Amino acid sequence: MTDIHKLAAVLDEAARTARAVPQPEQDYDVATAYRVQEELLRLRLDRGDRLAGVKLGFTSEGKRRQMGVHDVIFGRVPESSAVPDGSYADISAYIHPRIEPEVVYLVGRRIETVADALAPGAVVAAAPGIEIIDSRYENFRFSLPDVIADNTSAAGYVVGPWRPYDPALWNLGVLLEIDGRVVQAGSTGAILGDPRRAVVEAARLAVQAGVVIEPGWILLAGAATPAEPLPAGAHVRVEAQHLGSVSFTAGRAS
Repeated sequence: MTDIHKLAAVLDEAARTARAVPQPEQDYDVATAYRVQEELLRLRLDRGDRLAGVKLGFTSEGKRRQMGVHDVIFGRVPESSAVPDGSYADISAYIHPRIEPEVVYLVGRRIETVADALAPGAVVAAAPGIEIIDSRYENFRFSLPDVIADNTSAAGYVVGPWRPYDPALWNLGVLLEIDGRVVQAGSTGAILGDPRRAVVEAARLAVQAGVVIEPGWILLAGAATPAEPLPAGAHVRVEAQHLGSVSFTAGRAS
């Protein structure tokens, strides 16, 4: 039987010290993995962190192929992992960080059911975003339960300027640039085939996990392209059609 508290403590220590740990040797199921994730978040919240929102992972077929998994997953977004648009992120706090362009939604109402996600006002604004992912496992290798337990590799996020939500604008071109060079080009249509579906998927998974999505929270809807490694010193920029741009620079603490 998986020791939920022990695995959560190991993953928490790995994140706090930026030292990778081996994959768990013992197999466990998805339900157990979400219990580990819950305990992992409890450790952070007990230290004074707060939740800023929720996120989906593996929403694009390309990303699922890249990481060798087959299902959409759900995680939480800690407030402390925010990186202000246009600022520096200290990547010495990460183990082997990667970046991916995101669509970010601003939640406008309390979502307790899938029906709430379909109601008017569930989303009130959208923004271009960048997620920094950083698996705590050695060599960025994991099973589906492993990455769920590790809070879907969540490490940091950058949100660009908000625009009023227009559901008609959903299939948008996206560019991911590193130091002015386009390294990935894609479309938000890669997110579940339609990024608007992310709100319903997040609600479905949140209900299963016993989580209420609160108004004012953000929803990281998923990656529009495969992830790219984040080199030290790199300037990262994402341009999303109709939504605008968002950027940050990967620094190291002196």
